[in-house]
Amino acid sequence: MTRIRLLDLDPALQAIASEDYVFHNWAKTFNCRPELLFTPTCEAEIVKIVQLAHRHQKKVKVFGSGHSPSDLACTRGFLVNIDKMNGLLRVDKEACTVTVEGGMSLHKLHVVLKEHGLALSNLGSISDQSIAGVISTASHGTGAHFGCLSTMVIGLTLVTAQGSVVSCSPNKQPDLFAAARCGLGALGIITKVSLQVEPAFRLEAIQTPHKFPHVLAHWDEVIHSAEHVRVWWMPHTDDCVVWKANRTTKPKQVAPANWLRERGLGVHAYQFMLNVARYKPSMIPAITRLMFSAIHSRPLHVIDDSHTVFNFDCLFPQYVNEWAIPWSEAPSALRAIDTFINQSDLKVHFPIEIRFVDEDDIWLSPCYGVKTCYIGVIMYRPYGNPVPYKKYWKAYEDIMRAHHGRPHWAKVYTHTPRAHAHLLFMCAEDGSAILNSYIYLGPWSDGSPTPRVVPADEGLCEGTRRTGSRRHVFERLLEKTHFAGETTRCCSTTLK
Repeated sequence: MTRIRLLDLDPALQAIASEDYVFHNWAKTFNCRPELLFTPTCEAEIVKIVQLAHRHQKKVKVFGSGHSPSDLACTRGFLVNIDKMNGLLRVDKEACTVTVEGGMSLHKLHVVLKEHGLALSNLGSISDQSIAGVISTASHGTGAHFGCLSTMVIGLTLVTAQGSVVSCSPNKQPDLFAAARCGLGALGIITKVSLQVEPAFRLEAIQTPHKFPHVLAHWDEVIHSAEHVRVWWMPHTDDCVVWKANRTTKPKQVAPANWLRERGLGVHAYQFMLNVARYKPSMIPAITRLMFSAIHSRPLHVIDDSHTVFNFDCLFPQYVNEWAIPWSEAPSALRAIDTFINQSDLKVHFPIEIRFVDEDDIWLSPCYGVKTCYIGVIMYRPYGNPVPYKKYWKAYEDIMRAHHGRPHWAKVYTHTPRAHAHLLFMCAEDGSAILNSYIYLGPWSDGSPTPRVVPADEGLCEGTRRTGSRRHVFERLLEKTHFAGETTRCCSTTLK
């Protein structure tokens, strides 16, 4: 395939393109060198990029902050960064709705919403990502009666593989909307997002230490003990922290900062100890007990603006894996993880994070039709250095699969696409027309998770005509995309 050089482009595209760009994700676990990087500022420029890719049969991937721990943004083809498409387009304060460009970061969205007395109803641990990115992977926060962030979407505009601009909502092309709210970039480039939000609110969060066996024994009570609940379990111990948050009208109450404890010990000393533990892993349980005793065993009470309370510091680069399983199966799965850790010779980092998300009707969402418990495991990379994790990941994933687990799309996992599709998409038989019209994917040889713009009657879409079931449609889609990060050959990785 002929390489496209910068000088081959028309002047309008030259102005937003660059060569010799190397992409790194936030954790520095994946990188790639795309043929061209584009930084569009408007929808019309995205249309031109897609049309160029269509003419030359190039792959196209889009990224915002690059915060995904996986290789979702990696490609040898065209890479598009939408950070400059970050404008506010429309606000309806009475209806509590807002429309923004897809490249707006959550950090900026919080500022924009606050200026209009509004806020997101739920939020994950960080706000670095673009709004298009968090909904494309069904990213989530926590709360038994709150869905993933994609459930807040009430309208989308996409640039399709043919360069057409298409809008969808619950009332306009509802099947496309059901697919695109978690589309993994497969149905088009999201340029505009309309969200259902709510009046700005404060959260009162109370964090207390608990014994993990007690939490498991009172599982349903813990899940419903507040509007938003999450649990951090310290492996190699029976200790955990339970964080509960509820909406409140109380005045702000923020504890004075203690740099020595929070940053000196909680970040710098902890990172140094983990780096030493790379050479003596037997230290890790003792490090965990020390950190729990010094920092996490103390109750915390804070009242602040919602986004400030939802977010927290993710410290330093890390390997992460996270799967979703039914609420009812989580205690059994967590006990199995505990048994594995205690009976193996592996020493693993804390915390294991446990969050709760309501079911939804979004086709590719891990929460499709299931009230979900997300269980996330972590291995930090102190000073960017690699640590062993694969045996831990394998055992963890085997346990998740045994409990009907569905992996988080944005994380690195090893589930095969066909097997995952079999679990996820036992749905109604109306998916083939959507993919035949809008599919961004086609057959390629390098195994990368990067859509190539192809005519709707080629490649994957031929397969969709042979079966009408949405499950088979998505089996084909996932089989082509190789979204399991470690299979990607287009990227250099530091994974060990």
